[in-house]
Amino acid sequence: MSGKDEITEIIHTFFTAGKTKNLAPLSVIQLDDARFSSYSDVPPLDLKDFATTFALQQLRFVSISDYEYELKNLRIDLFDNFAIVTFLVKQTGMIVDNYSFRGEHISMTSRASFVLTKTSKWKIVHLHLSKYSD
Repeated sequence: MSGKDEITEIIHTFFTAGKTKNLAPLSVIQLDDARFSSYSDVPPLDLKDFATTFALQQLRFVSISDYEYELKNLRIDLFDNFAIVTFLVKQTGMIVDNYSFRGEHISMTSRASFVLTKTSKWKIVHLHLSKYSD
């Protein structure tokens, strides 16, 4: 499998966690290291470390039912031991409030930039998602 194919699979694995609710792969495809960082398209909007990012990803993905995603304009630039991936991602689903038993449909498009590093395997070391108005 080529480097671009491996990276494409990692990006899909990231968002597929929202569909399957199998969150274990998120810890495998991201670098659990002090160098990891992320910005999100939903609050809190500050720069986060691995532990905070991972906890918020889990909370986000389990809170959205009927989750779907679509990637557009996927671009992967490979360098010696790192890669930059840019794309648009449209995410839809239903956020359910378990206390009031009400749901709110969400549909948002975000710009995404992921930086991956390669040691023995490709891992996400930084990700940045920002809402994009259609």
